[in-house]
Amino acid sequence: MDGREIRIRKLFSKGNAVIIACDHGEFDGPIPGMINIGETVSKINKNVDGVLLSPAMIKHTGEFFSEKDSPAIVGRLNWNTVYCFHWEYNEAVSAEAFSPEEALSLGVEIALVSLTLKTGSEKRDAKNVEIFRTLTARCHRLGIPVIGEYFPAHSDNLKSEEMHKQVKIGCRIIAELGADMIKTFYTNNFKKVVAGCPIPIFALGASKLPSQMDALKLAADETKDGAKGVVFGRNAIQVPDPGRFQAALMDVVKNKTAPEQTLKKYSLKD
Repeated sequence: MDGREIRIRKLFSKGNAVIIACDHGEFDGPIPGMINIGETVSKINKNVDGVLLSPAMIKHTGEFFSEKDSPAIVGRLNWNTVYCFHWEYNEAVSAEAFSPEEALSLGVEIALVSLTLKTGSEKRDAKNVEIFRTLTARCHRLGIPVIGEYFPAHSDNLKSEEMHKQVKIGCRIIAELGADMIKTFYTNNFKKVVAGCPIPIFALGASKLPSQMDALKLAADETKDGAKGVVFGRNAIQVPDPGRFQAALMDVVKNKTAPEQTLKKYSLKD
């Protein structure tokens, strides 16, 4: 068993995985709940399976990752204009932000590499694939597993059927390009996305939902439809008690506990 397989098995050692995303500052700057990255990470439940952040921010997280059984550090390697909604970019241009070698030296255990297609330019799509494939291969040579993130262009404006179509095709492409796992949107026919992909898929939380119950119900639906875990950011951090909510989230994702029961069990006020 090589280092890459060991890291993947560790991520899923407690069943379906819960990853908390706090990498939003790479694209949004400081947002509520993530203004001080050290404070943000300090409130994360230490029983989650992974924390997604910029490799450069690891040094600002204090002693959080110092214990033997700390969550895995997932580092985002490429930067893409597709996430900069506040600047109204619309070309979805990708660029390498951190080399796999630098990320490893900073403490990254699992890499996240994003891919966006249907950007409106065949040349840009091909370049995005090239960047994705190159980073993935370099990570694998270092024994670093890769979570491929499929993020459609113009995601906010896609109708549900088009979103599903793009995610279903995009996830298979990412698998074919060598990713070990996938992070993507939950769609209206997510079981078909999972059926067409031979590697584990994490469903994301996307925009902040109105209530904690809504977030737990989303996680329950995602795992019921085949997701092997979730990657939640705003919905797991921009809450009154992040650690307690994340404990509830793990109960739903790993134990398939009903959201209504979980909300009551953890005394979460909806």
